[in-house]
Amino acid sequence: MSVRFAIEPLAKAHKRADFTCGNDRIDSYFRETVSQDVKRKYATCFVAREIATDRVAGFYTLSSSNVPLNEVPEPLAKKLPRYPTVPAVLIGWLGRHSDYAGQGLGEALLFDAIKTVATAPIGAHAIFADAIDDGAAAFYTAFGFMPLVRRPRTLYLPVTTALSLVSP
Repeated sequence: MSVRFAIEPLAKAHKRADFTCGNDRIDSYFRETVSQDVKRKYATCFVAREIATDRVAGFYTLSSSNVPLNEVPEPLAKKLPRYPTVPAVLIGWLGRHSDYAGQGLGEALLFDAIKTVATAPIGAHAIFADAIDDGAAAFYTAFGFMPLVRRPRTLYLPVTTALSLVSP
């Protein structure tokens, strides 16, 4: 994967106009809105660029956030300090161009997001993801993410658990 694709911060040189992952909301966000969110510091965006063609093959965004402690699944919540919220990073959007389906690119993007969060010089106990549909929720669940108590399409994974996915 690392030889074929480079994962790097979104730049003006990345061509987004023909990106299509099969979900109109994700496509529209990436083509029309993501650069505004980056400019406003609402999110950072990383793209997977196919090295041979410079084509954007996928992307993800990260934002600082928090999760109310009472929404964290009980087995995890009982191990946490009794602060009202848990510091977290949100994977707000993750998309893979449909031309690259079945090549492990979605997994590579997720693992890159985990590494980015885990090595950032800021505290975050968890990574959570807002799944756009049931298929996306199943994708995250396959990697150990658990749904929040009151928001089943918002999935939660402690950073320490996430690191075990990407560590040799």
